[in-house]
Amino acid sequence: MAKLDELINKLCPDGVEYRRIKDIFTRLRGTPITAGKMKEIANTNGKIRIYAGGKTVIDANESDIPNANIVKVPSVLVQSRGIIDFVYYDKPFTFKNEMWAYTHENKTFVKFLYYVLKNKVEYFRNSSIGMGAMPQISLSVTEDFKIPVPPIEVQSEIVRILDNFTELTAELTAELTARKKQYEYYRTTILNNNIGNMKTLGEVCDFVRGPFGGSLKKEIFKKNGYAVYEQQHAIYRNFDFRYFVDNSKYLSMKRFAVKAGDLIMSCSGTMGKIAIIPEGAPEGIINQALLKLTPKKEFVLSQYIKYCFEDSITKAMNTNARGGAIKNVASVDVLKSIKINIPPLKEQERIVDILDRFDKLCNDISEGLPAEIEARKKQYEYYRDKLLTFKEKTT
Repeated sequence: MAKLDELINKLCPDGVEYRRIKDIFTRLRGTPITAGKMKEIANTNGKIRIYAGGKTVIDANESDIPNANIVKVPSVLVQSRGIIDFVYYDKPFTFKNEMWAYTHENKTFVKFLYYVLKNKVEYFRNSSIGMGAMPQISLSVTEDFKIPVPPIEVQSEIVRILDNFTELTAELTAELTARKKQYEYYRTTILNNNIGNMKTLGEVCDFVRGPFGGSLKKEIFKKNGYAVYEQQHAIYRNFDFRYFVDNSKYLSMKRFAVKAGDLIMSCSGTMGKIAIIPEGAPEGIINQALLKLTPKKEFVLSQYIKYCFEDSITKAMNTNARGGAIKNVASVDVLKSIKINIPPLKEQERIVDILDRFDKLCNDISEGLPAEIEARKKQYEYYRDKLLTFKEKTT
């Protein structure tokens, strides 16, 4: 930072010029290619990366790409449809022709542009509002966008600083990924040891599928009362609520009520995500997208069941799912028939204690590597904004 301050004071103490992107950078066009063709030519050993809308990315061989327009210089890709974002890439690539990219003969200019655009990504996402169900930005939004153009020495130092932040975060993320794999291996090993008996989920849990039909129409929801548990509560394990029902409705649907220690499982779309209802959670009922499991305390602990789901049951459920784009649980009876190893309760307590510590290390955003990564990301975003904010030079 001291070196950067020195450069700014020396080279641009009165501010910098702001110029439109189209006046500085060369715009690149992509390749006309369909989603079906991308699936057909995808090859993990391919040398050309192809970007499509959202997070769709494949590798392919250049000879397999029809009408290929390959970019072979460092560039910034504008993901203009679906998930609005920006990607810096410096190896051969192409992209669906609904998107575009920018390059420049000076590599530092290109990387500097990437950091400027990433810093303003919310501006571009907001610019997509009102352009249909699928978010999309028009070409002019980036073409006419003005960016600061400090001297190349200043750009180079900013890129160096932000690259260091990015590399540190990447290293921490790689370490976390390795630890998660280690944790998953250990979890599978400890849950499938020989201390215990094989029992079906139906033997150790009571099941209640959420209400079907028109039992929970939005017209009956209240601003407060008894909470309605939704799929998001199983997926994200947060307990903020959008909907409530009154006392009479709650009493009429008491079989769908949850209590502390019950597990709720998502059973439509994103399947098999599971959460334990914690002590102190609001009284309420599950909706149609959830399944309630109540462990039989003489056999099994709630936390033990949760780890069994995370280890293997969720995968089995998705394998046996039915439906098209939106998957559904094939049958509650199929789920009940899944067998798991059930050790004595004391052994379950020991296993849960060990896995809780592993889980916290790998997933708790307030501790360990996840907390450090989050802190580094916030620090990076703070400095990125600070480093890329320049006074505009007046003529």
